Amino acid sequence: MADPTHVIDDLCAENDELDLLVADLSPEQWASGTPAPGWTVAHQIAHLAWTDRSALLAVTDAGAFQALVEKALAAPGSFVDDGAEEGARLPCDELLAGWRAGRDALQRALRAAPAGSRFPWYGPPMSAASMATARLMETWAHGLDIADALGAVRPPTDRLRHVARLGVRTRDFAHTVHGLTPPAEEFRVELRAPSGDLWTYGPADAAQRVTGPAVDFCLLVTQRAHRADLALRAEGPDADRWLGIAQAFAGPPGAGRPPKEGTR
Repeated sequence: MADPTHVIDDLCAENDELDLLVADLSPEQWASGTPAPGWTVAHQIAHLAWTDRSALLAVTDAGAFQALVEKALAAPGSFVDDGAEEGARLPCDELLAGWRAGRDALQRALRAAPAGSRFPWYGPPMSAASMATARLMETWAHGLDIADALGAVRPPTDRLRHVARLGVRTRDFAHTVHGLTPPAEEFRVELRAPSGDLWTYGPADAAQRVTGPAVDFCLLVTQRAHRADLALRAEGPDADRWLGIAQAFAGPPGAGRPPKEGTR
């Protein structure tokens, strides 16, 4: 049974780092467009706040969370954008305060959850460690969009090990949401961490493998960069196909990001 303490600590650190980026923004900066079409910095933070609140309900009030699921099923193509749009209309200080309060409440609830608990979600039920990992993944990915909009640089950290592991574990899910049969055999995945460590997953003698920088793999599975712009290498046809469909987030296949000019 995984102890969630470490990943919750890393989630707190990821949130705190992003908070430093947005804490003193002007209203004009909150309205800056991000790489996600139609989403401003305010939409990005509103989405994180909305999802943190959803996760908090999943952890503390399964009945209320089920009502959210039913609402999502009634509008599967728009409920995420609707939540972001509603939050983005709030005054900037109110949006910021709500995001802070919601994420803090979620982190406390995850720490207090009984060992072995599993919580409902929009996909399969999650443990406290899995829920914290998913929140860290989204916070990092949406934080990249915000940094891009502001012309800021967020150096990668070894907190990405949680995102990388999630990306590996969702290999079969990525195939399923694309209507494909997952490969029968495991792949070997070898990723070079920001610190220089080597993160490895799967059997060392696997016939197919993926190698490259961990940050590039995390950019791929969160669909924050096109494969053509990343230094990832696939050996084997199934591994190669996976890199074209990988996603670490729940829900239908994402549109991804187009390749940069000159890589088409």
